[in-house]
Amino acid sequence: MNHTKPFNIPFFALGFRTFFALSGLSALVLLVLWRTIYDGSLILDNYFLNSYWHAHEMLLGYTVAVISGFLLTAVINWTGQETLTGAGLAGLALLWIYGRILPFYSGLLADEFIALVDFLFLPVLAYCLVKPIKAAQYTRGYVFIALLLIMSFGNGLIHLEILGLAEQSAWIGFQIVIALIIVMILVIAGRVFPFFTEKGLPGTLPIRNPLYDGLAIASAVLVFALNIMQISGIILAITASLAAIINILRVNNWYVFRIWFVPLLWVLYIGYAWIIIGFILTALSAFDIIQPNLALHAFTMGGIGVITLGMMARVSLGHTGRILKASQAMAIAFALINLAALVRVFIPILLPHWYADIIYASTILWLAAFSLFAYVYAPILTTARIDGKAG
Repeated sequence: MNHTKPFNIPFFALGFRTFFALSGLSALVLLVLWRTIYDGSLILDNYFLNSYWHAHEMLLGYTVAVISGFLLTAVINWTGQETLTGAGLAGLALLWIYGRILPFYSGLLADEFIALVDFLFLPVLAYCLVKPIKAAQYTRGYVFIALLLIMSFGNGLIHLEILGLAEQSAWIGFQIVIALIIVMILVIAGRVFPFFTEKGLPGTLPIRNPLYDGLAIASAVLVFALNIMQISGIILAITASLAAIINILRVNNWYVFRIWFVPLLWVLYIGYAWIIIGFILTALSAFDIIQPNLALHAFTMGGIGVITLGMMARVSLGHTGRILKASQAMAIAFALINLAALVRVFIPILLPHWYADIIYASTILWLAAFSLFAYVYAPILTTARIDGKAG
């Protein structure tokens, strides 16, 4: 007789398995739904306004799922302590799933309940992470707890406006969430990009410069703070330009030409380049040379989208005992998601009258990239490690 517990399966063995799978699925489902809602072919009752729903789900749905999977796995390496597995991990995943589904039941459920379920995820995640961090006295880990809680505050501002408890707070909330995600990426990049480069290209020795690390993060925080305070013009332009320059100097310390022969590396470096492009476009938008939403999508579809796909691909291979080499299909996926960002960010500048077609083309490219990810990584995330180890 098989006495295996229902949650004692590989899918719930470590956080990256569960949440990367949910991320890949949501990247497909959310974009398909958004596309059909955008062109009017699908009308759904929704707790969110349509434009709010798209932004909320890509940031606090898809991206937060990637962050959850990464942190639940990375904290084990950083602290030597266990994080959620089995039933506990399944419960956290279920809370995330409810956050995605319940907004479509706004006619049946109280809006306050829908907001509460969605809001709870980040504080619960932070609580689950702070326990091993505290047990190991890993003080550097508290940075991520703080980022998660401030991100939760931003999510709260979004819900306050939707519930009618505040006016014009949702825009501030979204800006806080985007800022915190980019800052978190910059923090994580400083920890893992040099390590990944060294491991992926034996013989290289990326230079870690604490001064550049600090300035890169501080300048990014300042750019987003100015944006949230709606301070534009010369002040924002100079600050964003400096952020771009500092981040170029930072990443140049890790860069070697040979990354272009390793897809698992070049996808991460190009993703970082999209963040730098976001700062450059922010500087240009400060003088109304371009629309601010182009910088926004450089940060989101480019920086967040490309780096999260690359990180999921790399982490999943490493933590399932596989060789750290991207398949040909994933190399194509990396190219496709970058092409999606390229179309979304730059083509509207050249062909503004084709905006609707540009959105459609970018969506198709994004869906193609994540379809390849789902095809390649579904068996990796749902089956046991090939080396027989736990995890």
